[in-house]
Amino acid sequence: MADPGTTVRQRIGPNLIIGAALVGLVVIIALISFVWTPHDPTFVDGSARLRPLFDPSYLLGTDKFGRDLVSQLLVGARTTLFVGIVAVGISALIGTPLGIAAGMTDRWPGELVMRVNDVIFAFPALLLAIMFGAVFGASTLTAMIAIGIATVPAFARVARGQTLQVMRTEYVLAARAAGRRRPAIALRHVLPNIASMIIVQASVSFAIAILAEAALSFLGFGTPPPTPSWGRMLAESQELLFSAPRLALIPGLAIALAVLGFNLLGDGLRDRLDPRLRELR
Repeated sequence: MADPGTTVRQRIGPNLIIGAALVGLVVIIALISFVWTPHDPTFVDGSARLRPLFDPSYLLGTDKFGRDLVSQLLVGARTTLFVGIVAVGISALIGTPLGIAAGMTDRWPGELVMRVNDVIFAFPALLLAIMFGAVFGASTLTAMIAIGIATVPAFARVARGQTLQVMRTEYVLAARAAGRRRPAIALRHVLPNIASMIIVQASVSFAIAILAEAALSFLGFGTPPPTPSWGRMLAESQELLFSAPRLALIPGLAIALAVLGFNLLGDGLRDRLDPRLRELR
């Protein structure tokens, strides 16, 4: 007989464990920034410019303006998570109902919704965010809205595909035969059964939002100064890439680990929550 502990470990999977650990680390760092930072992350100190690693007063050194890198990383994590949460929230709140409606309506209205969805999907998140920034001005709010709108199609597609499967089940057919209205069926039967895939999509979209926010800040269309941002830390390190490569490596590594964490978390959640994958194991 198989060891129950071994079964649990196989069911969880390494992707879920590693992804949850990396995401948890980013969340902890962001929470710490609310109560403590070694220095003021926005304070410019000309006498402390380009301090090296493991300086007695600055663990990771300082940038070309004399700002503490550790403090900027801590607050930058908060900015990254905030943008991701709001952007993914916008896309999930818009895309999921659209996908459910498209999956539950007759053929041509559902197809019309998805064709409009495809038009939006043709615009990459970064391009749409740059357009929004050019029209409405660079800000954190603009970046969040643009990234959220750009990722609506992904949620709509997932929700529609899962809804079509749920609508063929016997309990939904029985509910329709009993005269239940479509909004009641959507809330009671469809949404609970597709929630797991929406959660997986949210995790993957979070990684996309992190990359988009970093790219926008790098280009000057994201979070404006003096609020710390990992993308702007990369932008400010360009002219010192060869003389002080740590200024680019440190925020770049932070972005890479955060994106890797959310991608692995999404893969792990999909492996655990998707019933078709569970049957294959």
